[in-house]
Amino acid sequence: MKSIEFHPGDYDDHGRVRLPFLFWCVLLLQARTWVLFVAAGASRDQGITLLNLFYPDHDSFWIGLLPGLPAALAFLLSGRRQHVPRLWRSFRWLLILAQGVLLCWQPLLWLNGEPLSGVGIALVIADVMALTWLLTNPRLRAAFAFEKE
Repeated sequence: MKSIEFHPGDYDDHGRVRLPFLFWCVLLLQARTWVLFVAAGASRDQGITLLNLFYPDHDSFWIGLLPGLPAALAFLLSGRRQHVPRLWRSFRWLLILAQGVLLCWQPLLWLNGEPLSGVGIALVIADVMALTWLLTNPRLRAAFAFEKE
């Protein structure tokens, strides 16, 4: 495999490849139900209204938390990735799998009778772009690789 050099600013003080900014955006996209859950909890009185606006079917809300779980765990694990390198390396593939599930989710909802909406189409487009980025970005791949010291 060909060696890929990165800009010196792409490394942290310990010589590890920094996680790209788009990685955090992809995690937010994957954990969108978790973000909504936290926002609803923080808004107290309007929390139920907020949840009903995005998830009229409460069962789909609870199921929606599952594909965002790897992203939520990646947020927590990212600061300690040097302590659990094998687990961290496998997380890239877990995030790719979760993104694939999210990509298939919206069309399945449409096939089961949910109306086609601009928000749904935007989510599918964002999911396709996120999956492509997770699979192809060399800096992200390097950030998840084993580090030999």
